[in-house]
Amino acid sequence: MSQFAAELIGTMILILLGNGVVANVVLKGTKGNNGGWIVITAGWAFAVFAGVVIATPFSGAHLNPAVTIGLALAGKFAWSKVLSFIAAQVIGAMIGSFLVWVIYKNHFDETPDAETQLAAFSTSPAIKNLSFNFMSEVAGTFVLVFVVFYFTNAEITDSKTPIGLGSLGALPVALLVWSIGLSLGGTTGYAINPARDFGPRIVHAFLPLKHKGSSHWKYAWVPVLGPFAGAAIAAALYLFLQHSPK
Repeated sequence: MSQFAAELIGTMILILLGNGVVANVVLKGTKGNNGGWIVITAGWAFAVFAGVVIATPFSGAHLNPAVTIGLALAGKFAWSKVLSFIAAQVIGAMIGSFLVWVIYKNHFDETPDAETQLAAFSTSPAIKNLSFNFMSEVAGTFVLVFVVFYFTNAEITDSKTPIGLGSLGALPVALLVWSIGLSLGGTTGYAINPARDFGPRIVHAFLPLKHKGSSHWKYAWVPVLGPFAGAAIAAALYLFLQHSPK
């Protein structure tokens, strides 16, 4: 499998299962309706595990443009591959989100609230305050990327060298995402991944949803730029610590 295909398929599975658990919890008439925040955060953690297991042997399993940028800034990933990885991640996220709609279409039709429908595609703040919402995404992504740096010391170049995460090694990443969701996710829904939010939001904008509302593009910059900023701060701190006197 090529690195592009691995990132695309891994991200597709991530979003299929991640947005799938959100749809199962929030949409009307599902078996998991009103399952709560613990179910959503656990479902996302397991979704990360599945995506990482699939993609790791081929691409290192970034599945997240913020991770890709963070690794490149830290010198752990070739800049020449950044755009292709991000493209694969966004396309994979769009496909995964579309599949969630196909699977849950009857339940989307039965859910009259447009905001609830959007929740199964992309994130939104519990209390809208763009400055604090942005800081929440920065903080969550900082934790994600900074800790990921310490899961590996390998540099990904043109070889198929993974970032040190095998099938069992995917578990720490899943637990990390679960922890971020439980501790920091209550403010914005913890996108911490620009592709996770941007790709599905595009799909929402084009789908013929019954009871469809706004895709909230005025908010969309927060879960895109916030994660990139968090990744950059994580890379800067990591490099500082790596080069500081022992």
